[in-house]
Amino acid sequence: MLRTHTCGELNKAHVGERVDLCGWVATVRDHGGVMFIDLRDRYGVTQAIFDPTDSQEAWQVAQNLRAEYVIQASGVVEARPPAMENRKLATGAIEVRCDRITVYNKSRTPPFPLDDGEAARVSEDLRLAYRYLDLRRASLQKNLTLRNKMSLGVRECLTEKGFTEVETPILTKSTPEGARDYIVPNRLAAGTFFALPQAPQQYKQLLMMGGTDRYFQIARCFRDEDLRADRQPEFTQIDLEMSFVTPEDIYEVIDAVLASVMRASGHGDIDLPLPRMTYDEAMNRYGSDKPDTRFGMEIEDLTAIFADTSFKVFGQVIEKGGVVKAVNVKGLAGVPIRAIEDWTELAKDEGLGGLAFIRVQEDGTWKSPIVKFFSDEEQASLKKVLNIEVGDLVLFAADKPATVHAALGRLRLLAGAMAKAIPDGKFSFTWVTEFPLFENDAEGRLQVMHHPFTSAHPEDWDLLESDPLRVRAQAYDIVLNGVELGSGSIRIHNPETQARLFKALGIPDEEAQNRFGHLLKALSYGAPPHGGIALGLDRLAMLMAGAQSIRDVIAFPKTQKASDLMMEAPSTIDEKQLRDVHLEIRRPEAE
Repeated sequence: MLRTHTCGELNKAHVGERVDLCGWVATVRDHGGVMFIDLRDRYGVTQAIFDPTDSQEAWQVAQNLRAEYVIQASGVVEARPPAMENRKLATGAIEVRCDRITVYNKSRTPPFPLDDGEAARVSEDLRLAYRYLDLRRASLQKNLTLRNKMSLGVRECLTEKGFTEVETPILTKSTPEGARDYIVPNRLAAGTFFALPQAPQQYKQLLMMGGTDRYFQIARCFRDEDLRADRQPEFTQIDLEMSFVTPEDIYEVIDAVLASVMRASGHGDIDLPLPRMTYDEAMNRYGSDKPDTRFGMEIEDLTAIFADTSFKVFGQVIEKGGVVKAVNVKGLAGVPIRAIEDWTELAKDEGLGGLAFIRVQEDGTWKSPIVKFFSDEEQASLKKVLNIEVGDLVLFAADKPATVHAALGRLRLLAGAMAKAIPDGKFSFTWVTEFPLFENDAEGRLQVMHHPFTSAHPEDWDLLESDPLRVRAQAYDIVLNGVELGSGSIRIHNPETQARLFKALGIPDEEAQNRFGHLLKALSYGAPPHGGIALGLDRLAMLMAGAQSIRDVIAFPKTQKASDLMMEAPSTIDEKQLRDVHLEIRRPEAE
């Protein structure tokens, strides 16, 4: 073997041993003719000493070392003098006095420093273009190791619970379900295409119909959609499906999986079962179906207080069936007026006519352009319901419920961050249940909120044709710190019910057969009741690692424009490759 130990392994127990270390040169220091080398690998850093009195030959080689040279250093472990110990390093109590060195590879000067602090100030595009160098940073190696531990925790937990890990196809049929598919031309049949799976949704249902009973997979998924910090064109999810289950069975399994992941990530145990709230409760209290429950500042409904108000702005909204709600931001009465102006613009972007507010001054007075319109009784009720105290900032919104929730939900997070009300290092899981089965799209057409295989709540099937927007789904999301980790549902398990839902969506029989005929056929051969969920492994790893982007926990991520700067992909292909798959590029004619 080229090495006897790693660069993060040695301590005082190894003093006197002869060792061989391999790694990258992190730093080179010349102390009066004696060379000190910090040698780095993924496990840590060890200081190596090259003294001409030990080996003239090794010392001469060491003088020519530069950062990122790949070497083997051999010598004897020594204890450092107590005053020279480096308590920041696991190996800081020892050093290796070397008499032999092998240079395996030299290195050009890296385009950016590989120290975590310095690299953070370099543009991300540059680091992604040289991702193989970026990956040498300790923080990214730590993230990849953490992700591996999480995956092992998932596999161990689900295997203990009787799940079978099954791989599903990457080349599949195009059945767009919200995002665009990545398509792959088929060389063997001109004009036909495969698609990369947006998720294994239909395959895992087919596995239930095949009798697998409990399936899971750490699955690769692909979606051609606009990107942001927590999205990638290709991503990984913890995918599972179970037969003969209710939502309670799903909750129990995922609670156990997340507890296993927390332990594997070094965050300790969590209290089970995880808390739950309905979709309506989440929207009413937090203005979001992804509630951040790490802090209070919940939305309060003031509609009843202003039912007979003389303040026309609120009164007219209530008369039209709208609501009046508010958030009390503790200790933020002194926020600059510029911030409130910015928040007002945000509220307008969400559809509100404006943003009303109250600042509670040091003497207890309420400073606001709207307080003069409130009666004494209304003010007393506000103080009680909102727990208004000196230093508070109260933000009001009045409009349709959906508009109010969207605006106050965003403002709650912004104001909470400004008030430093969101604790660091806290993990707050929440189940959100009983989602609506349907919602209207931008054109007012009915669409499913999750996917078209989701079953309605048993009590609501009678509303499917008469009042579809009131139908609750047997759907559920698991949320962590305001981030949706996963989404799932109990599925429709018979073809008649599935056809009924397609009809409610306005999907003609011919289209349904063309897109989902394979699934409908399988349903007709005795499909068991089944349900499942998928958790985003990238998002979960990002939160466990305390990273700012999922790109920090993916070995080779794409940019926000879905490009790989290191591999220079996507790229053009030559004419022969195009002909092989029966394609040609038609370029726009010059004007």
